[in-house]
Amino acid sequence: MRLLVVNPNTSAAMTATIAAAARSACAAGTEIEALNPAMGPASIEGYYDEAFAVPGLLAEIAAGEARGCEGAVIACFDDTGLDAARALAAIPVVGICESAVHLASLVAGRFAIVTTLARSIPPLETLTRRYGVADRCRVRAADVAVLALEHPTPEARGRLLEQCHRAIDGDGAEAIVLGCAGMTALAASLAAELGVPVIDGVVAGVKLIEALVGLGLRTSKAGGYARPLAKPYLGLMEPFTPRG
Repeated sequence: MRLLVVNPNTSAAMTATIAAAARSACAAGTEIEALNPAMGPASIEGYYDEAFAVPGLLAEIAAGEARGCEGAVIACFDDTGLDAARALAAIPVVGICESAVHLASLVAGRFAIVTTLARSIPPLETLTRRYGVADRCRVRAADVAVLALEHPTPEARGRLLEQCHRAIDGDGAEAIVLGCAGMTALAASLAAELGVPVIDGVVAGVKLIEALVGLGLRTSKAGGYARPLAKPYLGLMEPFTPRG
């Protein structure tokens, strides 16, 4: 099985961390191809960054599918470009937020997402409503920038740990979901320290996409994820012109 894991930002260091987590979690015989686009923002922190990350992400998913990848994981917790990617590709595509909260809902009655900056709380709250877990989930921010997680300092980890404790002690969270792909390397140590399940979206996404590919399930093209209609795209968007 050959899987594509795309970090939608352009941080090669973060992509390397994501790749290591994905390869440590995948089954024997699964090949992980992890990469990031050559164009786009260095990190995704809010709606504006997210919009400019989508074209590069879609280009990498299209190229990966053409190379023979059988499934794709979008390794940004905003699930950046997920719907567009599902419309573009025939292979199954999952986002790490969707994957993580669904797994969390199987092991805990209540759980918390601990993310990076406060500006990420509104988009993640929107996703919890979309995924049907808003009444079971609180979103907290650790006030840590995404790029600070490329090489997390003790201070950054301490802020993250503090919000995890507040979620458990104050919100009644029974599990913690790490709300950024850049946190993946911290999952095991946090779980040992907190004493509750800690779900990393990268690992969750890899295991779910393995299941979808193994079951032969692909994205339905019967409705909203139908292939884009052929029409001209102009200017800088010309390379993305759909052929129908």
